[in-house]
Amino acid sequence: MICINNVINILIRQLTMHLDAFDHKIIAQLQEDGKLSNYDLAERVGLSASQCSRRRTRLESEGIIKGYCALIDREKAGFDLTSIIAITLAAHREEPVRHLNALLARLPNIQEVYQVTGDMDYYVKVVAPDLNALTELINSELMPHEAVQNVRTAIVLKSLKETNALPV
Repeated sequence: MICINNVINILIRQLTMHLDAFDHKIIAQLQEDGKLSNYDLAERVGLSASQCSRRRTRLESEGIIKGYCALIDREKAGFDLTSIIAITLAAHREEPVRHLNALLARLPNIQEVYQVTGDMDYYVKVVAPDLNALTELINSELMPHEAVQNVRTAIVLKSLKETNALPV
């Protein structure tokens, strides 16, 4: 009998095996600057613009490149406070947890949500203009939710590293 983890690892290897050195270079360059034209991208990775365009299109169509976005300076945009909120569930009943997941996905101040193992059930990254806005979010949205038993908040004093880039 094959362990499910082995099957998953095999599938992941199969998905990434078709990426060659040029694909990795393209991904690395686009992670640095998603606005690169195919011509500029081709210059940086050592391909013709048409080859680069075909590869980029394939990476997009296969979902390896999921999309492009602008990276916004959070503080210059008025979000001076970042916090990590740890949430413990009251119970792991399907319906309330599904509602909580929908709430966490819908709230615009929440940037990242991780369902985790251990003492906590979720870690949530939140940005807010100030402490009052964070307190309002916790008191009006999170604490009253039927699925939530406990909320612990850590205020981020300094960000040492923030990236969405994957190692390639």
